[in-house]
Amino acid sequence: MTERAPDPAPVTGTPRTVLVTGPGGAGRSTVAAATALAAARRGSRTLLLSADPAGPGAVLGARTAPAVEPAEVTPGLWAARVDPADYFRTECLALQERAATALDMLGARRLDGEELTELPGSEQFALLQALRRASAGDWDVLVVDLPPLRDALSVLALPERLRRLLGRLLPAERQAARALRPMMAQLAGVPMPAGWLYGAAARRDEELAAVQALIGAGTTTVRLVAEPGPAAGDALRVARDGLSLYGLRVDALVPNKVLPTDSSDAWLATLAAQQQKCLDEWGEEYGPAWPLRAVRHLGRDPRGLDDLDHLGDPGDPGDLADAGPHGDPWWVEDRREEDGLLVWSLPLPGATKADVGLVRRGDELLLTVGPFHRIVPLEAALRRCTVSGAALTDGVLKVRFTPEPGLWPRTP
Repeated sequence: MTERAPDPAPVTGTPRTVLVTGPGGAGRSTVAAATALAAARRGSRTLLLSADPAGPGAVLGARTAPAVEPAEVTPGLWAARVDPADYFRTECLALQERAATALDMLGARRLDGEELTELPGSEQFALLQALRRASAGDWDVLVVDLPPLRDALSVLALPERLRRLLGRLLPAERQAARALRPMMAQLAGVPMPAGWLYGAAARRDEELAAVQALIGAGTTTVRLVAEPGPAAGDALRVARDGLSLYGLRVDALVPNKVLPTDSSDAWLATLAAQQQKCLDEWGEEYGPAWPLRAVRHLGRDPRGLDDLDHLGDPGDPGDLADAGPHGDPWWVEDRREEDGLLVWSLPLPGATKADVGLVRRGDELLLTVGPFHRIVPLEAALRRCTVSGAALTDGVLKVRFTPEPGLWPRTP
């Protein structure tokens, strides 16, 4: 039986969090900065956190990239950036220190901080650590300039995946194994894993749980930024599957760099008409679920607070403090009296049958929607059932479960 990682504890005092992403080159950093500035102008204590190593310095008008630690840009607005190199160096040196005994036994030479260069993947872990620290700060609004869309979805799904792996590699029984370690070491003739390994895993799980809770909080939404055009439309359709599968809410779709429609220049008017056609299509396709909030083109790359003010507010983050945790968009229908089934439903708007894959493995359901994958723990009632079928109808995946007679109490 597969062990399920404990659900994240409810987050208290969670800031209103806006996760800004979109196809590359769409201007998500500009929209993130404008969103953060607008929140600060309304009196909210706001942090703009950028996953770009260069940070939002140029957009904010600064000559240098913001520091890793939050620095005030203008009253009410602070900015910080993620530094993967610093994160990787700090983590490696800390691990080296904790494993000093084992390294000495092997005769390994110690590494200096100056010779450590981050490895691929460090950016994602550094971003998760920065999110954890920001979530614990005294902020009213947290605006996060995420990587491009596909990479952003991978990062947002990472805490859940890593916690599951930790639970499988170092399960709850580790406490018993820890107590037996001295005896097992004598029997095996080799040192058993040190206590710091289990302690480090527990700390990592706690940190990941905090990030997972922030991402899944009712005060957290995703804001999509896209420049109107066919390529962006294709990217949004693919991303919609991932957003639905991971249970992420979108508060707005921000068409950026929108050209004026009243230009007398024929070439510019043609481009504007093409954009307007795309906006009309997006309104029909996404409008009911994702409000469109267009941002006009300034005729230049925005630089500085004045330009950001001129862009207007790409969407008031609003006050979602009373919304409560929204969690995953699953719901279970009890249809045992009618047809002897329990039906687990997941909205997947826009998905096609060819995109969806489903496999049960133990107490988990392995779901594939397009290029996205998720392993979902089954609810307790569904664990006592067998999967008897599934269908994708009107944008909702319905998985049918038949109760196993031997595992359900008989009713008189």
